Amino acid sequence: MRNSDSFLSGLTMTRRDLLGAFAVAAMASAIPFGARAQAAAPASGTAQAIADHFSGVTTMQGEFVQFGPRGEQTGGKFFIQRPGKLRFNYDDPSPMRVIADGKNVAIGNTKLKTWDLYPLSKTPLSLLLAQRIDLSAGMVKGVKEESDLTTIALGNNTVFGNSTITMMFDPKTYDLRQWTITDNQGKDTSVMIFNVKTGMQFDDRVFRVPYESIPGTPQSRD
Repeated sequence: MRNSDSFLSGLTMTRRDLLGAFAVAAMASAIPFGARAQAAAPASGTAQAIADHFSGVTTMQGEFVQFGPRGEQTGGKFFIQRPGKLRFNYDDPSPMRVIADGKNVAIGNTKLKTWDLYPLSKTPLSLLLAQRIDLSAGMVKGVKEESDLTTIALGNNTVFGNSTITMMFDPKTYDLRQWTITDNQGKDTSVMIFNVKTGMQFDDRVFRVPYESIPGTPQSRD
């Protein structure tokens, strides 16, 4: 497995920022993390209803805008299939791809033909893609309900350290608006999604990780 220190010019990310890279999010600066959800608050019935609604959306696709911890901005198209599957195709000229196949997350540079592989279960992204988001579990870091936004922060110190994922929902439609991943250094990468469609079927190839191209994997030795 390769461990690159940066993926692209203009979107430089060290391994320290990796968890943030998984986030495709937006507007982290618009809602400071401390204001979103600092103290772990018990989830209300409304918050759990929103989480249940989102858990029931088994497939999604749309467009995203991502803001990184150093202010870098990019966009593209995303695809999600619950549980555990996701794909981000970044707009040209970015050669970046992010694919989760239910077991691993692969981050690739199609120009350099390099890939980095990480267990999905070790990243907060796994909470976004879980079969069900259970707000009664100990992973809840905070819930904040406002008239125009319901914010749910999740994490697991044993698995992810101080890294968290914060999801922001429309309290009226229960639609996911954006999410932010905060890494162990407190750096945010945010993803805003729009033009979202749900309920479609995807070809299995959408979430196929090219293991044969990733040195160190059994498939690469076949």
